[in-house]
Amino acid sequence: MGKLLEPIWGSKEFLKFIFVINFLTSVCVFITAIALYYITRQENYLYMPLSGFNGVLAGFLVGVKQIVPDQELSLLKIKAKWLPSLMLLLSIAISFFTPESATYLPTLIFGTYMSWIYLRYLQKKPEAKHRGDPSEDFAFSTFFPEFLRPIIDPIASIFHWMLCGKSEASTDAQGYTLGGAPLPGSDPIEASRRRERGARALEERLAAERLADGKNSEESQIDGADNV
Repeated sequence: MGKLLEPIWGSKEFLKFIFVINFLTSVCVFITAIALYYITRQENYLYMPLSGFNGVLAGFLVGVKQIVPDQELSLLKIKAKWLPSLMLLLSIAISFFTPESATYLPTLIFGTYMSWIYLRYLQKKPEAKHRGDPSEDFAFSTFFPEFLRPIIDPIASIFHWMLCGKSEASTDAQGYTLGGAPLPGSDPIEASRRRERGARALEERLAAERLADGKNSEESQIDGADNV
């Protein structure tokens, strides 16, 4: 996943993403553990071992969802935009059967959400004047099935207002819209360019892997012939 994201974001932004998401995830898990201790008075919440980098790995899936959402994975036969949702669904399902789930489930959940917040509202884009990704294809409700989105959208709009203030006024001020219409160079065009870059990077990576596999097979055939 890093090989796909780093060429598009750049090395500096890629490392910044890792640091920010790891830090925010750790802070959220720490606050949750303290809150659970005060609620339950069980000290095991304070000394529970946690795997912090799981949050960054979950964040990489969110990045893939943003860049190549419609790319179909040949092995799983699903689109890349569903990877974070499926990962969380499987993790929550497994947590009912494994007591060790408390060591990784909070970091996965917070890592996914913090990554979405960072990419949605905070990430700087050198080709644009605003931060984040305001496109509808990356809205919070896109993590859920279509039939749940009418329920999720009103809830998500509350958090959007909390993060952005008065959402309509802030987006107008940042240049996302003008009179309800997207400005030139705003989110639809940028989202399309980002997907094109992501698809191109993915194709280049796959082509390089196929070329490397071809060279390895040729070398093995040559070595076999020499041995004979």
